[in-house]
Amino acid sequence: MIKFLDLQKINAQYAAELKQAASEVIDSGWFLMGERLSSFENKLANYIGSKNAIGVANGLDALRLILKAYIDMGVMNEGDEVIVPANTYIASILAITDNRLKPVLVEPNDSSLNLDIDLIENHITPKTKAIMVVHLYGQVSWNEKLSALAKKYNLKVIEDNAQAIGAEWNGTKTGNLGDAAGFSFYPGKNLGALGDAGAVTTNDDALAKHIRALGNYGSNKKYVNEFQGLNSRLDEIQAAFLEVKLKYIDAENQYRRQLASLYLNGIKNPDIALPFPENTVFEFDKNQEHVWHLFVIRCKQRDKLQEYLTANNVQTLIHYPIPPNKQQAYAAMNHLDYPLTNTIHDEVLSLPISPVMTEDEIQKIISILNNFKA
Repeated sequence: MIKFLDLQKINAQYAAELKQAASEVIDSGWFLMGERLSSFENKLANYIGSKNAIGVANGLDALRLILKAYIDMGVMNEGDEVIVPANTYIASILAITDNRLKPVLVEPNDSSLNLDIDLIENHITPKTKAIMVVHLYGQVSWNEKLSALAKKYNLKVIEDNAQAIGAEWNGTKTGNLGDAAGFSFYPGKNLGALGDAGAVTTNDDALAKHIRALGNYGSNKKYVNEFQGLNSRLDEIQAAFLEVKLKYIDAENQYRRQLASLYLNGIKNPDIALPFPENTVFEFDKNQEHVWHLFVIRCKQRDKLQEYLTANNVQTLIHYPIPPNKQQAYAAMNHLDYPLTNTIHDEVLSLPISPVMTEDEIQKIISILNNFKA
């Protein structure tokens, strides 16, 4: 069986360094808000190119804290609207509603499956205060029009960068394109911890200071609580693990690009839609450097294709089977119709792609796909 993601093999590459990092943290006797967190935050900020990086408990908290800070700072008010892709993972929506803000769902682009930036302006109202762009599947979601819209309407741009660490647009890394960004270091991500972990990056010093306090019970000084905060801190041992793995992220992302290129150039089955179906020979967009956290194809006979791949010893996953507006958690949105989003969630299938796969495994999967009969 070709695994969808072999985390044991991924982490085995760095086992000696990870064990050494864990040993150092254990021996230090300091497990929260210490030198390892500070060191990782500095290295992450330097890598992204941002002035500030704040470690938090997970990716959802990263987005929650950004919005909460903006409300506390008077930039937003409860009931304000945040534009967000309709086909994103539910965490993006949860961060908005948890802060009693209103998500305004906008359909994606049919090719990239990222937010259709051309549709945004039609959804802007006097209550709109932010656009949450999601670099879904590790593909960059950005262009000049987005920046111009944000400036024209005085909107904050928040990046959900949970799946795209290391991606770039015009030489600037995602996580440093908007006003603030949330990162997830869930174990399966391109930069994965050995547990839950996340971060916020921003060039806004006041926002960074506020978020850092909010994640520590609303406190900048022990037992002095300026705000009604959360307990959302990145612990020392996960920070140490992430600092080890950050050294290798560029090489791993580049290898993912190689594997994605094999898929894009090799899959010829007309019943399978590729992430950029208009490209017969894949070339990276001059302005974008995707990192292929997931390689997501579409097929009208998705369930049949998944069964076929399973029978041929290829493990796949569906990201995601149910769109946010159809979830029971958002019953009030169940009546809203997003035709493209609904179609996407019925058709998408994620193929294996990871830094420990071989090119031979990718070619085997390509051959199996090209022999599929819908």
